[in-house]
This record gives sequence, structure tokens and C-alpha cells, in this order.
Amino acid sequence: MSAAALDPVLARGERMARVRDAMRAADVDVLLLSRGADLPWLCGYEAMPLERITMLVVPVDDEATLVVPELEAPRVAHDSRLFRLRPWREIEDPIALIVGLVGRATRLGISDRTWASHLLALEKALPAATFAPAGRVTSRLRAIKDPAEVAALRAAGAAADRVSDALLGGEIRLAGRTEAEVSKEIGERLVAEGHRRVNFAIVGSGPNSASPHHEPGARVIGAGEPVVCDFGGTYYLDDSVGYCSDTTRTVVAGGAEPDPEFRELYRVLEDAQRRAVEASVVGTPCEQVDAVGRELIAAAGYGDAFIHRIGHGIGIEEHEDPYMVSGNSEPLTAGHAFSVEPGIYLQGRFGARIEDILVATGDGPLACNAADHSLHVVN
Repeated sequence: MSAAALDPVLARGERMARVRDAMRAADVDVLLLSRGADLPWLCGYEAMPLERITMLVVPVDDEATLVVPELEAPRVAHDSRLFRLRPWREIEDPIALIVGLVGRATRLGISDRTWASHLLALEKALPAATFAPAGRVTSRLRAIKDPAEVAALRAAGAAADRVSDALLGGEIRLAGRTEAEVSKEIGERLVAEGHRRVNFAIVGSGPNSASPHHEPGARVIGAGEPVVCDFGGTYYLDDSVGYCSDTTRTVVAGGAEPDPEFRELYRVLEDAQRRAVEASVVGTPCEQVDAVGRELIAAAGYGDAFIHRIGHGIGIEEHEDPYMVSGNSEPLTAGHAFSVEPGIYLQGRFGARIEDILVATGDGPLACNAADHSLHVVN
């Protein structure tokens, strides 16, 4: 492993150099990085979701400065090789501080997830400036994971797999419990397996399994019903920045056989997911990964029941570039990390989804999830 992979500060310094090269190519004078993944990716600090603004100001040819509320400054693992730290006091105007650091620059890139109130204040204070999404500069760079990031994603995936194994092995009782109760247990198990926080724990049973982003509620899970469990959290391999897990397994509850049509639907789904994974090789256009799974599902007569893209990138954020969707002709590159998650949903009846996280490598797709894909009938 390279020195940069072993030294987070060195790795972030190399990222900063690549970002500045991309800024020059995109004609961006200054990046303003607030909430979102760009900030921790570059400086190792995750801003809290506060009304008090935090912003890393990155001029293309000058020192970067992290403007942070004074009460948050102790949380910053500051290294002067990366950026200058500028805490601001409650009696100061942080927008004025940022404007001073921007200087006469007019072509600005701002974090895609910056609060609108902060952007509006900056626009008012910098009337001559033009603002563009910082993602134009950073997203494609962040999409290609370095070895340390791949290791973090694999550790997150392995931890989530241990929860999947408990689900598939019948350790998590389903029949007779509410979706909310099962969701709570899945979340608790994610934390017990090393995740610092739970990002979501979808549990959809019976007809609710046909709602891809169903909110678990008071519905009691019945015997013979399909149950879609889609869950993930943020896992910290070290104390710097967390990386996400995201996996889905569908099981049948109560030890009872499901509707025969559901078994056939699941057979089609399992084949589509496997074929899409096999297609996820370096050089394949992202949209082709989607097409491989989608065409097989459509050929089985379920085309209209597959209502979302087949995958999304993952890293510090649950969803990021690259997206496996029609219209995205970007070829897979070594280091791209993404989900492959086809689903078939028959509204009012039942649905199913299978999801794994992959990393594209020169030796083929590297799976971050290894839990069994076959249909399990559990308690």
C-alpha cells in the first residue's frame, strides 16, 4: 500500500492537488465546501448540521482555510499541512470572513448540500460572483476510491453482512412482530457490529414490500409474507471519516411457503442481480449495468415493475457518483464503488429486492457483501 494510503494527511494532500487541477480545468477560482462529503473527504472534518456556518475555502492557487464556529473548533483534527484553521466567535460575521477569503475571485464552486440560507447570504455579499455546484469539480474525483477507502467500505459491508446473516439464519424473528420492531432490532445490530450510526433500516412486509422506500410502521408481519429489509449505516475504520454500508435481502416470514408467483419473481430477480454484477467490469458504461439486469427482468414480463435505477455510488455518502442508470454513459473505472440492486414490485401484492455493494477493479468486480442471495424462509 502506498505512503498516501497509510497517512490520511498525505492522502488528503494528494486529493487537494487533484481538486486544484480539476478547478483549473473547470475555470473555478475558489471552492466553498460546507456540509456534505467534500469537506470530510478533503480535510477529515464532518460539520454538524447547525445554523452556524462551517466552510472550507479553497482558492485555486492559495492556502485553504477552514472557517468553523469557535465552539466546534475542538472537534477539528487540524493539520497545518492541509489547511489553516479560522474559528469564528459568536460576535463575528462568518459570511464577512468568508467573503474576505474569497477576495476578488468571481467564479465560485459551492457544496451541493450547502444550506440555502448560507448560499443566499453569500450571493448577496458577492454580487459580482457566479456560483456553480462544487460537485462539478469534486464528484468524479470522490467517486474513485483509494485503497484506504475501499478497505473502509469492505469493513462496513462485512459488518452489515453479519446482520444479514442473522436475518437469513432466523435469529431476527419476523412473524408476529411489527415492521417497526424489526427495524429497531436491525438498527441495534448494525451498531453492535461496529457502525457508529444507523442511516436507515427499511422493513416492508406483505403488500408493503412493493414500496421500495417503505417507512416501517405498526403493521404486524404475517406468516408466508415476503419481507424486504434494506439497511445501512456509517462505519468508521479509524477515527477520521466514516464510510457507508447499504445492503438489501428479502426473506419470507413465519416458516410458511410464499405465493408460488413470488418464488418465480424472486428467481428472476436473483438471476438479474447476478448478471448485472457480472457485467460490472472496468470499461463497461454505467448504463449498461442497468440495462443487463433490466432487460432480463423485462423479458420475464416484469419490466413495468422495476421502477428505479439498478444502482448508485457509495462512499462517505449513501448515494453519490457514479449512478447505474440509463443515460449515464460514463465507463466504470477502477475504484468506482456502487450498489447493484434490482427490484420487482407488484403494487398491492408483494415485492423483492437484492442489493450488494461492489468496487470495480482491474480483476473484475470486488463484492463488499457476501451474504447469501437465495430465498430464505425464516421464523
